[in-house]
Amino acid sequence: MEKRKVGVLVMSYGTPESLDQVEAYYTHIRRGNAPTAEMLQDLTRRYEAIVGGFFPLRENTNKQVKALEEALNRLHAEVEFVCYQGLKHAHPMIEEGVQQMVKDGITEAIGVVLAPHYSTMSVGSYIKRAEQTAHECGLKMGFIESYHLQPQLIDALTERVEKALRLFTEVARDKVRVIFTAHSLPERIVAMGDPYPKQLLETSQAIVDRLQLSNWQFGWQSAGRTAEPWLGPDILNVLRTIRQEQHVLQALVCPIGFVSDHLEVLYDLDIEAQALAKQLGLHLERTASLNVDPLYMAALSEVIFAKLKGES
Repeated sequence: MEKRKVGVLVMSYGTPESLDQVEAYYTHIRRGNAPTAEMLQDLTRRYEAIVGGFFPLRENTNKQVKALEEALNRLHAEVEFVCYQGLKHAHPMIEEGVQQMVKDGITEAIGVVLAPHYSTMSVGSYIKRAEQTAHECGLKMGFIESYHLQPQLIDALTERVEKALRLFTEVARDKVRVIFTAHSLPERIVAMGDPYPKQLLETSQAIVDRLQLSNWQFGWQSAGRTAEPWLGPDILNVLRTIRQEQHVLQALVCPIGFVSDHLEVLYDLDIEAQALAKQLGLHLERTASLNVDPLYMAALSEVIFAKLKGES
């Protein structure tokens, strides 16, 4: 008997593959408007600062998609899963991923975003694009909106916080301020009733409860450079406040809104935030990214299989 074959569209933000692609990538992010020379120079400088211009997000995404396909077929062998990439701002675009599934004869598919927390401005926009293309192509496709409290995801994040806290050998654990972070979004999402901030706090609270942490808070990072206000406080302001006003000497950042090493982690936290921490005399550490952690792959596998069975 032939196995049921299901396509999985794994969606993420996308990144250029080399420095000469940065301008086209930035232009796509800006909806066809080319960046100014100053903006382009700034983004290029940030990429160059990360291991001499290595583009980790692309390679990490490739590895995650491959690892997810392996995990799905190992954990749920009764179905044949085939994973495809769909990127928001780089090739293969979301639309191209859906079209490739159809070309390959896939008639049933699930879409999932490599981001556990739902916002209409992030995950919602990915799903909208995939849904529209699937409809045009006649492909039956379901979507996972969020998985921010999936038990294995919480296990993986909890393990990382616990391991990173051991780096602070000179003080008791409750003296270390744990700061959970995620990518900021425009403040107007709050008035829209968007679930993004609430889901992030729920993930944070689940980790806090598991580890019985008493010294923690939430901060935002990597806000866009636009005229409208974005969710805060920004991580850099958090570091200034806890050191200068609250006299905290040790802090651990756990970027729960990100699932792999890329610019917002490797530059915004490891270079920019770390440089400020040194200026302030603050011992700052960061939890390791999920990347292809088996627990994270298992978490994704379970939510995809549950969706397939109509459980979510």
